[in-house]
Order: sequence, then structure tokens, then C-alpha cells
Amino acid sequence: MEALTFWKTVTMDRPDFLEKLIALLAQHEIHYCVIGGQAVNAFVDPVVSLDLDLVVAVDQLETVEALLAESFEVKHFPHSLNVYLAGSDVRVQIQTDERYAEFPQRATQQEVLGLALPVASLADTLQGKIWAALDPDRRGSKRQKDLADIARLIEAYPDLRTKVPPELLARLF
Repeated sequence: MEALTFWKTVTMDRPDFLEKLIALLAQHEIHYCVIGGQAVNAFVDPVVSLDLDLVVAVDQLETVEALLAESFEVKHFPHSLNVYLAGSDVRVQIQTDERYAEFPQRATQQEVLGLALPVASLADTLQGKIWAALDPDRRGSKRQKDLADIARLIEAYPDLRTKVPPELLARLF
């Protein structure tokens, strides 16, 4: 089974939310990249997730929000816009934390969910996971998943180990 078909089956994405969202971003020449667990999946063996985390170029964020609101349900959170479509279990989060602002500039095309999408660089993917794992406001279960993603990256790219703070390394190995 192809990756996209598998993911759509798991997420019950009957209304093609993923394709509609990606097409909308492409149609309006929005600069963005995939971050989070799906970015990790682009670099190592994938694990299943209902989430798709994105970063949009800062100067296009207002435009993106307006475009998305025309077609999807959009909810505001302190550091993200969460985007939904009825009938799909896909959860799209657009990160608005300023620390991610330069990620789209360094993104490269990678295969994610069976699609060629711009993905944060390997170094940026790791950095985003480090920030998430160290965020005390994040749910404990999410921080555990972030640690697992960091471990997956380090196992595949051992040279990244030096970029992980000692307090996280101590929790990994």
C-alpha cells in the first residue's frame, strides 16, 4: 500500500484534507515547510501520526490564515494555528513561534506521506524537536514522543548527538 493511501486510511481523511491544504498553499505560492514528527519521518523510518506540523514564512502568515479560514476550520492557540476539516482526523498545526521563522528558507523537498513536500532541514528538524522536548508547558506524553523522535534521529545520524543538550541525552540513553 502506498504511504499516502495508508496515511489517509489511518487518519480517515475522506474529504482529502491533506491534498486540499497542500494545493491551496501551492496555488498561492506560500513558502512553508513540514516540521515535527512528519519531518522526522522524512529522514528516518516513519511512524504513524495524525499530525502534520508546518511552518509558514512569517510575511505570509496573515495571508495563509485568511486563505485557510475560507475553506477550513481554524483555531488560534498561543503558538499555533490549528486547521481542521470535518470528516478528517488529520490535525494540522501551523507553528507561529518566531524561533521557527527561518526554517522554510532552509527546507528541501523530501517525501512525506507519499508526497514531495518541503521539509525542514535535518538540523532544523532536530532543533524543533529539542525545543518541544524542553517545553514545560507541553503535555508529558508529547514530550516523550519528542524524545523518541530525537532518539530516532540520533540513531540514524550519530553526528547529531553533539547538538542535543545533556539533560535530554541523559533521558534518552
